[in-house]
Amino acid sequence: MTSHDLPRLVIAAPASGHGKTMVATGLIAALRATGLQVSGHKIGPDYIDPGYHALAAGRVGRNLDPWLVGPEQILPLLLHGANTPGRADVAVIEGVMGLHDGAVGRGRFASTAQVAELLASPVLLVLDTTAQGRSAAALVLGMVLFDPAVRIAGVILNRVGSDRHERLLREALDEVGVPVVGAIARSDAVVTPSRHLGLVPAAERHREAQDIVAALGQLIADQVDLEAVLDIARSAPPLSGEQWRPAGQVQRCGDAVVAVAAGPAFTFGYAETTELLTAAGATVAYFDPVRDAVLPEGTAGVVIGGGFPEMHAEALSANAALRSQLATFDGPIYAECAGLLYLCRELDGAPMVGRIDATATMSPRLRLGYREAVAAHDSAVAVTGRRVNGHEFHRTVTDPSYGEQPAWYLGGDQHGAATGFIRDRITASYLHTHWAGHPDAAERFVASCIAVAGGP
Repeated sequence: MTSHDLPRLVIAAPASGHGKTMVATGLIAALRATGLQVSGHKIGPDYIDPGYHALAAGRVGRNLDPWLVGPEQILPLLLHGANTPGRADVAVIEGVMGLHDGAVGRGRFASTAQVAELLASPVLLVLDTTAQGRSAAALVLGMVLFDPAVRIAGVILNRVGSDRHERLLREALDEVGVPVVGAIARSDAVVTPSRHLGLVPAAERHREAQDIVAALGQLIADQVDLEAVLDIARSAPPLSGEQWRPAGQVQRCGDAVVAVAAGPAFTFGYAETTELLTAAGATVAYFDPVRDAVLPEGTAGVVIGGGFPEMHAEALSANAALRSQLATFDGPIYAECAGLLYLCRELDGAPMVGRIDATATMSPRLRLGYREAVAAHDSAVAVTGRRVNGHEFHRTVTDPSYGEQPAWYLGGDQHGAATGFIRDRITASYLHTHWAGHPDAAERFVASCIAVAGGP
């Protein structure tokens, strides 16, 4: 086992809405401004927060999700992110929901607390102090005592109303022995606008997002004791384990150009997906379905991930040249959620690619949660019966909801609910997956591209 000395800390909260993303993003930016190399990570399946982490850190934001990749991969993936493209001086890991909230019905599994324990990482608790006085100390003490495997090393007070309020809170927390390392005043000066699924992705509003990240960095630098935070991060013990490496997960199948959708409509994806494709022999070429009239030269396969195509339906529809090319493209296509919608006949009345015989519309209901899935048929990414863990995250529906050959059965066996479509070398569904949890998908996809293109 290799020993790794990586200063690190987890940013957590008692519940959603306390300001984790604001603090984590601002902390990454503030530490980077001091000259440190910072690696940003997000617990859970969320795609949006890592985009802000990436802007703040100047390197790819990464996800750490025990449900999607398995608990055994959390440490290796942290080390991979902290050493790619170069070694980070400190890792900032943003939690998900409340500190102890995990997958529904599975206790602490996939919770921030579980990941903090897996990584032997100290926790910095962000606390919304609105309408709270000394009771804030009781809440923090309860969080400290609830799970002895989790070490809460400090608190950042958020939305503090006044100097007097801050003194009261600091005195109360001093009584329970938890240090306060920062206090952020109640203010609307820094906001991250929301949309029906959460924050607006940074890639959709890059210039404004850069300004927000810079303002968050300054806010944290002004109101948080960065040296105290670094002392907490440096208190984390050395990690013993091996770094995740894409080339160690897949066999190289040959050479093929795989076009991956990008741009404002398709911002949801995990960095490890393209790293695994590359390791399997793909040359990854990005294209923007809003702006690019043709696929990258030599494209043998296409990957279209998630995002908000409903916000860009008119622009996607207006790019008739690319839609026409995709309508006759003969290679494998893998599509998740937004990619599924783009491949349908239409989205909210706007013509789309038309490769999936279904229409897509917005829905008042949010479908959100972890899913167990079994491959319903052989496809370019899985053999029949392959079990994977994924998640859903959408406010749209398709009619019909699945095709004659569904992509997956949900629920963990082949008697579950059918979902998605397989046809003409296309695999499309609402299911989001993290290929680090089943890297054979990348290997199989590249091999399929090579086979269709007539490669060796």
